[in-house]
Amino acid sequence: MKRRSKQYLIDDLSIQESWRLFKIMSEIVDGFENLSEIGPAVSMFGSARVKPDEPLYASTVELSKKLSQAGFSVITGGGPGLMEAGNKGAFENGGESIGLHIHLPMEQHNNPYLNIRSDFRYFFIRKLMFIKYALAYVALPGGFGTLDELAEALVLIQTHRIKPFPIVLFGTQFWGGLVDWFKEQLVVNHFAESTDLDLFIVTDDPDEVVSHIQKHVIL
Repeated sequence: MKRRSKQYLIDDLSIQESWRLFKIMSEIVDGFENLSEIGPAVSMFGSARVKPDEPLYASTVELSKKLSQAGFSVITGGGPGLMEAGNKGAFENGGESIGLHIHLPMEQHNNPYLNIRSDFRYFFIRKLMFIKYALAYVALPGGFGTLDELAEALVLIQTHRIKPFPIVLFGTQFWGGLVDWFKEQLVVNHFAESTDLDLFIVTDDPDEVVSHIQKHVIL
């Protein structure tokens, strides 16, 4: 009897895994269909917790507007904070504003500045869409999610799994300590090459962000 019960449990788990696989495939297909016709895009990442009255919000709106004026669509996570600021700049400029919405128990609701929205339950599929449809990354100040997106792009470029594209860390005061740690720990201890630090730039200037991306991207 115990053996049969165990087998039933195994079968039940197998069925659940099969259905999960179909959900994953469906989510990938939906993402491809929703995003397949967007223009050349820049993915922007940053904290959901920044308020609209904070200077960083305003500078992100300005940066997004300049990217839109340069002919780029803007992709964010579609939520509040700096994601909203990124979408707002493009949206109010009449540009293409895309939100890749993730279902979370907190912090994540859609912002009102989206032309295109795609919904996800799985973080890894959402990250696939950020990579697949972006010609450049802009990492704004943020938390673990922002660091996750940044690290994934750096690893994929470093290991030649994707073609190199511009990565910009926006905010020298915020990112400076991390870059120093890269130099003092990763490079010094031979966990990374000094040339790996050439995979990104750090700046506070929205115009430099746009010009850097334009140097490496042909529209």
